[in-house]
Amino acid sequence: MKRGHVIRAVKPGSIAEALELEPGDILLAIDGEEIEDVFDYEYRVDSEAITALVQKKNGEEWELDIENEYQDLGLVFENGLMSEYRSCRNKCMFCFIDQMPPGMRETLYFKDDDSRLSFLQGNYVTLTNLSDHDIERIKRFKLAPINISVHAMDPELRCRMLHNRFAGKALGRIRELYEAEIPMNGQIVLCPGINDGAQLERSIRELCAYLPCMESVSVVPVGLTRFRDGLEPLRTFTPAEAGAAIDCIEAWQRRLFEEHGTHFVHASDEFYMLAGRPLPEAERYDGYLQLENGVGMIRLLEEEIREDLAGRSDDGRTEEISIATGLLAAPWIEKFAREVCRVFPGRQVHVYPISNRFFGEQITVAGLITGRDLKEQLGGRFLGERLLLSASMFRSGEEVFLDDMTRGELQNALQVRVDIVKSSGHDFVEALLSPVRKTRAEHGPYEPGQIPGTAEETEDEDE
Repeated sequence: MKRGHVIRAVKPGSIAEALELEPGDILLAIDGEEIEDVFDYEYRVDSEAITALVQKKNGEEWELDIENEYQDLGLVFENGLMSEYRSCRNKCMFCFIDQMPPGMRETLYFKDDDSRLSFLQGNYVTLTNLSDHDIERIKRFKLAPINISVHAMDPELRCRMLHNRFAGKALGRIRELYEAEIPMNGQIVLCPGINDGAQLERSIRELCAYLPCMESVSVVPVGLTRFRDGLEPLRTFTPAEAGAAIDCIEAWQRRLFEEHGTHFVHASDEFYMLAGRPLPEAERYDGYLQLENGVGMIRLLEEEIREDLAGRSDDGRTEEISIATGLLAAPWIEKFAREVCRVFPGRQVHVYPISNRFFGEQITVAGLITGRDLKEQLGGRFLGERLLLSASMFRSGEEVFLDDMTRGELQNALQVRVDIVKSSGHDFVEALLSPVRKTRAEHGPYEPGQIPGTAEETEDEDE
């Protein structure tokens, strides 16, 4: 087994630089204890003084007495987690990764179920990988919140949905976390005829027993691609079924708000759109705790756009631009664009809904649109001076679509400038009014049951 953690970089002006530590050196231990992962490391360096054991590139071992006074040492490691990622042991009937086509980049097929990524990146985990040791570390390091993929509180049904005979027993971890007063958020991927109806009622009833530590629960509809050969038969929700799920959730919201002052359980925007119902008012989202699961994103965007426009007046400029988005959000994006154009009448905006031919037309979210679909469906369309695309369409921190087409390749194919737009209402308005700086994607693609990592980075447009 590899010993220690390789240092990839040393921050300029840091304690580590003053100690003459260099890339390629290996951190072996702190205060005589080997470092398990990044949480262990952060816990041990958060001290007035430490003793670090480091192996230099030439094999020498240095024991360094460091008075760091609770400061960061300035070390960057080869692996940000300082440990191997834990892969998922389940084979969930709705798993999006199992529905991916062959031939895509290898990282898109990795299934993580690592509780540490829940704290670092907001990922949702099933708890089936959580050991007694992990629970003790969560308590000791006071890690929070932990995001839990629940799906069903009926142990037998959960075993069936996750295809894991231990999945029902793992629900007991929720009580352990509750008793340790660890903040949690839950998620239910709802599958029609399986965990909806009475099973959804049961799941909400049993989860609200963990209030206030269980802070919120999102309910999102199953996402199905056309690549389901050999997988369990599933279908999408009808409008009536989506409405029934909303009715169940909103009945619990009324009850829980009266009893606890929180709405607690929330249906995703997609459910309201499927059912053809208006979105809840902003107050019912309890501060938008489940935005990354598509809960309240449209309502918040609307609020931010109206707030941003309230302080603006027409600048007299004219420009014609276009926006491409998923079928689900297109009517809302068109509505918001009209609101901007009412204040700035010189702007003309064309909104193009993109059908997802790559994954299948049942996939309607913007974050799963590929470069190929954009190229094929926008070719020959009038796009104006610029095409605006949501950052959610791109790989986190890069300008690459899910099918590996790059932003530059799409620009060349369509012969139009492509601007990547971040997710806030202010960014939306700014993008419509003036060319944006080139913005690297800040969100990975949407995947039911998972939350991608985020990163933000911008650089001046040089094209």
